[in-house]
Amino acid sequence: MATVWVYAELTSDGTVHPAAFELLTKARALGDASAVLLGPGASAAAPSLGEYGAKTVYVSDDAAFHDHLAQPIVHALIDLIAEHDPQMILFPMTYAARDVAGRLQPRTGSTLMANAVEIASPESARTEIWGGTQMVDVSLAGPDPKLVIVRPKSFPAEPAATVPEIVRVEAEIPDELKKATVKERHEEEASGPKLEEATVVVSGGRGLQEAGNFKLLEDLAKAIGNAAVGATRAVVDAGWVPYSMQIGQTGTTVTPDVYIAVGISGATQHLVGMKNAKRIIAINKDPDAPIFKVADLGVVGDALKVVPALIEEVRKAKG
Repeated sequence: MATVWVYAELTSDGTVHPAAFELLTKARALGDASAVLLGPGASAAAPSLGEYGAKTVYVSDDAAFHDHLAQPIVHALIDLIAEHDPQMILFPMTYAARDVAGRLQPRTGSTLMANAVEIASPESARTEIWGGTQMVDVSLAGPDPKLVIVRPKSFPAEPAATVPEIVRVEAEIPDELKKATVKERHEEEASGPKLEEATVVVSGGRGLQEAGNFKLLEDLAKAIGNAAVGATRAVVDAGWVPYSMQIGQTGTTVTPDVYIAVGISGATQHLVGMKNAKRIIAINKDPDAPIFKVADLGVVGDALKVVPALIEEVRKAKG
């Protein structure tokens, strides 16, 4: 049976990044699932990985893994790989994880595949090309471990309670790998749920006409409750909203219960990031907009008139 590892990250509040739970769900379907968790607080957070099927968790609370760039982590992973010989390592598509995977590949000579949406075995994975219109099966050749970066929300996180074996990582990090020091980390404050976790996502495009009109979407999200506000790449590139709100092929992938597309034409790049929503509602004044081809409900009208009316109706319905 294959041994599949998940590279897990710690969040700023000391918990495990939820992407690890998605990856563990797939890892245990492929073979024996284990996880690697490095940085201050790893020991305390490690049991949560067992709740999603990790049989073994390799942990270290060494501050070097937090205070410096990816080199100390890669150094520790190289030693772990040499000792335990995993067949595959799955990485989330976060900035830090991609940095680790990219630095690890030349040290192992392994195959490195990015943007995977499915994994059939340690020798085969699948990705999307041409804006998600075509699926491609990729053979993973070369020496183990195969390194695969997985698109978020590709797999549901399904619990499988296990009491993991906790293995302490005793890595001696050379001083030359500690030269690049992280001086500051900044997290953008959010007033509502994260895009990836919201049950309802209200997203805006160029049809809103100007940045100030995103306030309408914020008001709608607040009226609905447990809703997050997203955006298309076009409005992010225009500087209307920050990149953290971008949904699409080069942004965040979301799978909410309801996705409300306001003033969004439906470019393929955007559809890739939201097409798996359970219900899609589109509001656009152009009846021929491509977004209507994927929508479960379409409203043809001026978003600046429709959204205020919708906010009022939602507030009435909620008393």
